[in-house]
Amino acid sequence: MLHLIVYFLIQCLIVVNGLSLDINDRDSICAAAKAISDGEWNYYEGLKYGGVVGMFAAPNYWWNAGEAFGGLLDYFSYCDPTNETLESLIYDGMYHQAGAGFNYIPSNQSMTEGNDDQGVWGMAIMQAVERNFTNPPDHSWLSMTQAVYNTMNARWDNTTCDGGLRWQIFTWNSGYDYKNSIANGCLFHLAARLARYLGNDTYVETAEKVWDWMYGVGFMVSKGDEFILYDGADISANCTDLTTYQWSYTYGIMLSGCAYLYDYTGDDVWLERSNDLLTASGQFFNNSIMYEMQCAPSNNCNNDQRSFRSLFARSLGLTSVLVNSTAETISGWIDTSSVAAAQSCSGGSDGITCGFNWAVNGWDGVYGLGEQQSALETVLALLTEMPLTASTGGTSISDVNAGLNTGDTINTNLITISTRDKAGAGVLTAVVLGVILAAGVWMVL
Repeated sequence: MLHLIVYFLIQCLIVVNGLSLDINDRDSICAAAKAISDGEWNYYEGLKYGGVVGMFAAPNYWWNAGEAFGGLLDYFSYCDPTNETLESLIYDGMYHQAGAGFNYIPSNQSMTEGNDDQGVWGMAIMQAVERNFTNPPDHSWLSMTQAVYNTMNARWDNTTCDGGLRWQIFTWNSGYDYKNSIANGCLFHLAARLARYLGNDTYVETAEKVWDWMYGVGFMVSKGDEFILYDGADISANCTDLTTYQWSYTYGIMLSGCAYLYDYTGDDVWLERSNDLLTASGQFFNNSIMYEMQCAPSNNCNNDQRSFRSLFARSLGLTSVLVNSTAETISGWIDTSSVAAAQSCSGGSDGITCGFNWAVNGWDGVYGLGEQQSALETVLALLTEMPLTASTGGTSISDVNAGLNTGDTINTNLITISTRDKAGAGVLTAVVLGVILAAGVWMVL
């Protein structure tokens, strides 16, 4: 642990007066990515006294950590693969959050974790699979990805809206009665990647099931040569009253999922769908600079939404290498956006804090983990390499039944609560009731 702390003390002494980026020079790209990733580690809790390994500072949620590690792993793979200290940090953080069932449903996240959260972590560990990142000795990254996929797929809910995943895993969380594109898109995306990696058509069948359901329920609408993706709907009206917000990361994971399926199957239907989603993705660029079009113009993006471009950029990079015909369009976007993102990373006391609005000159004064993530992934998209498969050098060990233990009550949206946890919950309830009663008395007086 001491060598890790020394490493980060050294990093904190590095001050960069703005980042220049030559998109045609790998060393320049990696230098920019290093500075941005150093800024990202400033938010990491795992090296702080009392901090949790694998978690980032509030107000970031558990799923934001999954986003972060996917990009940090790509930085390690593309730019710094001999850095054992960095390797240990990524390994420890990702593995520590796997949970007792090694399915990325840790019990301490039961009050916040949704299907999309688990799915984002699944994408991160699938990055580890496809980049041959150091495997744990007891549970491979691949088996844990399969456990994520299996537990998500087991929650497919035919009792409402004729299918689909709910937003939340646990019945007590707000949003349990909501079905959305991002949760279902994560299942689609993971199924597509597992199909390609393992050469297993069973996963293709799942991807087709999700696609057909999303299209049938109206979350995805075909308009000419575009597919429009809406946020989701509450089950109370049988998913007919749509929330029509559109988010970049939803487009990204659906687009790259189609790209994986096209690369694996060679079926032109997935090429056509890739092209239609790519066309629709153009709305997330203003003068070829990436932005979150749903909330950025009105300057009301919340903390989560400020990170969405990270997954979008990663997905664009993957699509460009999996479907060659998309590379020219995507490169045009990424080339411009990466330079704009890098020049925004000139703020804060460390000089490497990235901004939110990349269209302005320099840092815009906005900062956070999401800003660092989005800039990092956009720069790294310049270096995206073809993902490995089991037949092209991938070494992670498969377990098709991972997560399907019949004793695993997570599949029925339940969780085992210990006696100690119940007692703690009782104390918390008493405290909350006491506060409410005291407030009531104060209001009367």
